Amino acid sequence: MAQRDDVKSYDIRTYGCQMNVHDSERLAGLLEQAGYVRSPAGEEADVVVFNTCAVRENADNRLYGNLGHLASVKARKPGMQIAVGGCLAQKDRGEVQRRAPWVDVVFGTHNIGSLPVLLERARVQEEAQLEIKESLEAFPSTLPTRRESAYAAWVSISVGCNNKCTFCIVPALRGTERDRRPGEILREIEALVAEGVVEITLLGQNVNSYGAEFGDRAAFSKLLRACGGIDGLERVRFTSPHPRDFTDDVIEAMAETPNVMPSLHMPLQSGSDAVLRAMRRSYRRERYLGIIERVREAIPHAAITTDIIVGFPGETDADFEQTLEVVHEARFASAFTFQYSKRPGTPAAEMADQVPKEVVRERYDRLTPLQEEISWAENRALIGTEVELLVAEGEGRKDGATHRLSGRARDNRLVHFSVADTAAADLPRPGDAVTVVLTQAAPHHLIADGASGGSAIRTLRRLRSGDAWQARQDAPAEQAKPTVTLGMPSIGIPAPLPAAPSCG
Repeated sequence: MAQRDDVKSYDIRTYGCQMNVHDSERLAGLLEQAGYVRSPAGEEADVVVFNTCAVRENADNRLYGNLGHLASVKARKPGMQIAVGGCLAQKDRGEVQRRAPWVDVVFGTHNIGSLPVLLERARVQEEAQLEIKESLEAFPSTLPTRRESAYAAWVSISVGCNNKCTFCIVPALRGTERDRRPGEILREIEALVAEGVVEITLLGQNVNSYGAEFGDRAAFSKLLRACGGIDGLERVRFTSPHPRDFTDDVIEAMAETPNVMPSLHMPLQSGSDAVLRAMRRSYRRERYLGIIERVREAIPHAAITTDIIVGFPGETDADFEQTLEVVHEARFASAFTFQYSKRPGTPAAEMADQVPKEVVRERYDRLTPLQEEISWAENRALIGTEVELLVAEGEGRKDGATHRLSGRARDNRLVHFSVADTAAADLPRPGDAVTVVLTQAAPHHLIADGASGGSAIRTLRRLRSGDAWQARQDAPAEQAKPTVTLGMPSIGIPAPLPAAPSCG
């Protein structure tokens, strides 16, 4: 269906963490509620929104380079608007408009709900708008949300952070921790399940400190257990925890709640107590390894992943060797490894003993092959085991050529599985569940191929989440888009999407 001339299109470009990804879903929901439509791929949008990150040293260079490219596009497209939001906008404030005066709107992390009003004000007044708030106006989950997935969803349980890690600028830009009440979170999850979602990820800068604002230190473990009582919710994940606040009641809740998945992302950052102290991480190596040990005692098949920073200021060769020792001992399923880069505005950026870049690179080049070797060995140990996968959309770039689909195991490992010789009507849909036997391993994924080159699928469960995905595909062109819903419903639960034909 052709787009009406009076309907404006939008494009949101997201950088950074899961928080930013979820914020972009809210920005999309706000714009669509205001009458905008998503710009088709390859077309120039009427409104381009940059949802920025300030974590990396070169974040501003990336932003201003992209803004410079759009200046010429805007010059030949009358009425086009550009907006910049997120952490870098919160940090730089008026600097964005000084360096890129063609930007129409600058807004911060605390007032993303203002975007449609600011765009309209900039258009009517023909003047750029800058609005940066110092504290949160309303919890973001009250905003309309354009969910990208029919079967999986982010659910924010808190925003902001009370920690003061010397390498991190998040508390300065996101504010101190604000917690949602458990009832609000559970109502949102119930509403999502009613729409067809079967997997949710509880999201916070530090999920383990959830409840601090209303004085319940066991709030997070109680929340995990409460998720276990939601009928139709098959998978619960969470990110990110902090070792300082990770307690045994959370481990018990993970082990005893069947729909809480056996996967844990536990940031290490460094294996050196001296570096952890300089990072102001408030835990030490032995405490960290103790957590890993207790998790594996309670959940033997848990896949544990981590974050590691190489080359933090003052890190010595001996400090780095201690990180390698922890990696050897912990045997992470995978690790996100980073070469330290200055975050402007953080204490670490001003520290003496900045490690030379060539030294940081040399250490990084020693760490990554070690972790790759461990990841590959851990994956090889799974060959021959049967796993259940939630079929995913868009996770296997070579699936078309290899006659495979992709899915995530309960431990969150990525698996590509053969569907060769499977009739189109019998193919699983994104959101359906299949069981397969693993036949090959690589450091970052596993493969399941069937005997004699055929299908690897042993069982197929048609789920309501697959029905929800199918309903999106079957909708008329003008309706074929993710539902825009309130993130925190307060009146009733939305009616379920109509089910597509399914079999047991």
